[in-house]
Formats: sequence, structure tokens, C-alpha cells
Amino acid sequence: MVETGDHNHHHHHPPSHPMPPPPAARPLGSAIGPAFPPAEQLLQLHYCIHSNPSWFQTAVLGFQHFIVMLGTTVMIATALVPLMGGSNGDKARVIQTLLFMSGINTLLQTWFGTRLPTVMGPSFAYVISVFSIINDFRDGDFLNQHERFTHTMRAIQGSLIVSSFIGILLGYGKAWGKLTRHFSPIIIIPAVCVVGLGLFARGFPQLANCVEIGLPMLILLVIAQQHLQRIHPVTQPMLERYALLVCIAVIWAFAAILTVAGAYNNARAQTQSSCRTDRSFLMTSASWIRIPYPFQWGTPIFRASHVFGMMGAALVSSAESTGTFYAAARLSGATSPPAHVLSRSIGLQGIGQLVEGIFGSLVGTAASVENVGLLGLTRVGSRRVVQISTAFMIFFSIFGKFGAFFASIPLPIFAAIYCILYGIVAATGISFMQFTNNNSLRNIYVLGVSLFLGISIPQYFVMNTDMAGHGPVRTGGGWFNDILNTIFSSPPTVALIVGTILDNTLEAKHSVEDRGLPWFVPFQRRNGDSRNDEFYNYPLRISEYIPTRFL
Repeated sequence: MVETGDHNHHHHHPPSHPMPPPPAARPLGSAIGPAFPPAEQLLQLHYCIHSNPSWFQTAVLGFQHFIVMLGTTVMIATALVPLMGGSNGDKARVIQTLLFMSGINTLLQTWFGTRLPTVMGPSFAYVISVFSIINDFRDGDFLNQHERFTHTMRAIQGSLIVSSFIGILLGYGKAWGKLTRHFSPIIIIPAVCVVGLGLFARGFPQLANCVEIGLPMLILLVIAQQHLQRIHPVTQPMLERYALLVCIAVIWAFAAILTVAGAYNNARAQTQSSCRTDRSFLMTSASWIRIPYPFQWGTPIFRASHVFGMMGAALVSSAESTGTFYAAARLSGATSPPAHVLSRSIGLQGIGQLVEGIFGSLVGTAASVENVGLLGLTRVGSRRVVQISTAFMIFFSIFGKFGAFFASIPLPIFAAIYCILYGIVAATGISFMQFTNNNSLRNIYVLGVSLFLGISIPQYFVMNTDMAGHGPVRTGGGWFNDILNTIFSSPPTVALIVGTILDNTLEAKHSVEDRGLPWFVPFQRRNGDSRNDEFYNYPLRISEYIPTRFL
């Protein structure tokens, strides 16, 4: 009604009902729940990097880390030693050496490297280069197979020693740190994802070698660790942290019963090797006490072709460790490692490879992906737990019979565990997306191409590598072939290369916020965030006595 200005008029028409205004447009997604703000540190961990469980729990959790890394150690030795002409006794000694060096390098990394709770275990990155060395001596004139084995080990020693300087120079020369300053969360996402996804061949395909053991292990671990823990508040922390050990014991006993009952008496040789609990022959071959010592296989043999191939492996292990370190920082409650920390860790990894060559290790070490996944599975990211695990590695490497007992666990059991642990690491990489603009088509392009090529290119190289160890790259220079075949057979390395190139060339200056750099850059600098010192400074006052180059 329009007022006329006549205030003495008392008859009012009933007000008309105006049309209701259109409802205010709500932001997309408001009907399905709240949006979760980015979290720089995971808040659901029971213990973060510098908080510690009781000493008893620390010891049990440390033993669990030892068991998890033992699977990869046995896998690598089982795959390579027979091809070199080695006996079961040789395989036992190789496993002891790998365990010993893993313990030493893990201790060094947690003290003077990244200081993250990362186990340094034998790396598959070196397998292609070792295959090349094995093939060079396959038809050699040797008195017996043991002589061929020791000769091959001496050649591996020499190539590990010389190629170790790649990591030392990249790390302590600060080159690796300068490279990582070009990283953004958009690069870290595919690098960390593919660190886990790229190991898919170690998961279900290995499990399927003995389905009746591997599949029950996978199912039991999921049920016990994720579902049964909810039965009672008392059982929750116990099953969440120790279900892995319980499940291994149960399925290992089940495998032993099947073996004794004769379930595999008429099975194929490969099935018996994967399923039986008495087929590793490590218990009878291992010595009671043996301490690995320098040049245990003899004088190292230096060949340029072997050294160049191993240099490619050293580069690959550096890239893979970098992705694993980012995942470890996330799962231990730390902030992303600064550039100088990554640089010194790669330098220390190079020193570790030098020591491995001197002691006669079969392959070099890198940050163990499965053990980082274990941090997320147990929700215990304590540095002390990993440091205690080194005591088990060194102890069982010296007292061989005891170590051989646990090394006799059938490999499909380990493969079932890895199906879960590798998946956790891959998902950790996805969690870095919260710091970027997920609606940016530019980011979607970089992520999609990096992830796909990071898996597709290495798969092509692996599928086209024949039994003689020759990959798709075949030129007149064998050393050049080995370098390229090794680099492009590594999913994390390919993802890192593709992601770095695309992210730094496609509208990089105009997409600073979309790439997540405002969040990420402070953590890259030494003094960019106050928590950097808290997580990554050397223990005690060691930094006062170490040259700045090594900090």
C-alpha cells in the first residue's frame, strides 16, 4: 500500500503479501558438510617425532620396524644371489651384511641426516645396475659358481664405492638443496604418490605367489588393525600398534601347519619356494656369530661401465628418498623438511653408500617406503622407535641363526603387509593437495600428466627389459644405456622430473598461490619457520662443532 500522507484516515487496507525474495545462493558444497581447513601437521598421531612411548613399547615397535624392513632385504637377496652363482650360505651372509649396513645408515640418518624417523633399507633402485654386472660375468671363465659369486660381489663393491660420490657431491655441494627450492606441493604430490604406487609389483603380484597365505594375511591385518580395535577402549591402542606382529605370527604358524601337513608336497617348485616355511634354507646356512667386515669378498673391482650404471642408481635412490622423506615428515607430525636438510641427508646417504661398498653390500640403501607407511599404520612417528630398531638390525646381522629364523617368513606374508603400507604412503602424497588450489585446471594438468607418466614410462621400461638385462635404450655405449634405463625405470624419478619441468614452466609466476607456495616456501628456508629448528636441528650442541656446509 502506498501511503498518501493523510494521517487522519483510520481505514487501512490489508497489506498485500509481497513475493518472497529468492533464497540466497549458498556456496557450492555447503549442503554436504563443512570444509576442513588445511593442517600443516597431523593431529591424530599418538606420538610425534620427538615424543616417545614407554621403553617397553618402544622396543616392541622398534622390533616391528625391523620385521617390516626384513621383507625387502630378503626379497632382494633371494632375487639376485642365485643369479650370481651364490649358495644358500652366500645368501645368508649377504642378508647379514644388508641388515648391518641398514642399521648403521639408519642410525646416521636419524642423528645427522634428516633426523626423521626413516629406516634406511636396501633399495630396488640398484637392482637394474646389479643385473648388468651379473650379466657381464655370467659366461666368464671361473673354477666354480662360488668364484663367480665373489667376483661379481667385488665388482659391485667397486661400483658402489665410486658412484657414492654422486650423492656426496650433490648433497654437501648443496646442489640437491638448490634443486628442491624449485619444488612446490604440486611437485611433491606425484613424487610421494608414485613412491608408494610405483611399488605395486611388490604387493599383490608377490602375494599371489601363495594366495592361501598372502590373502588371509591381508584380510586378517585389515580386520584386526582397523575393526577389532573398536571392540573395547583397552584393545584399541594395542591392536592399532601391534596387530601387525600378531597377524604375522598367526599366518606364519598357519603356513607352518600347511607345510608339515604336506599340503605342498606335490606342488610346483615355485609354489613350494613361496609357500613352504622350510624352503629358504637360511637357518641351516647362517652362522651363529659373524660380524661383517670391510672387503669381506676380496679386493674391489673397478670398471667404468659398472660405475656409470651405478651412478644412475645413486641418482634414482636420491630422488626416491626425497619423496619418502616428505611422506615421513607428514606421518611423524613434523613440518616439511627444509632444503638444507634434504641436501645434507642426500650427502649422508652418499657416505652411507661408500661404507656399503667398503663392507661389501649387495645394493645401496635408501629411505624405506614400507617403514614410513608403518608410521601411519601405527600412528607412532617417534624418532626413538626407529633408532631402537637399528639395535635389532645390528643384533640379528651379527647373530645369524636368530636373524635367519625371522628371515624364513614366507615372502607372500610380507607382500600382503606392503599392500597396505605402500597405499598409506601414496595417500600421504594426496594429502598435500590441501595446500594448493584444487579447482585450478593448470594444477590438474600438471598433477595428471606427472602421475600418469610417472607410472606409464617406468612400466614400459620394465616390460621391455629382457632377461639379459637390456632395456629399451640400446646405444653403442653400455654405460649410457644403464644410466638411462635405470633412471626411467624409477616411477618417483620420472614423476619428479616431469612434475618439476611442468610446474616451473607453465604459468609459474602467475600461479604462485595456486601452487601452494605461500604455505610451502617458509619451510624451505633454514629460518623460515620456528619449528624447523625444533624438528631438524642436530642433537645436543653438535651443530656448534660442524662446518656450516654439513648442517
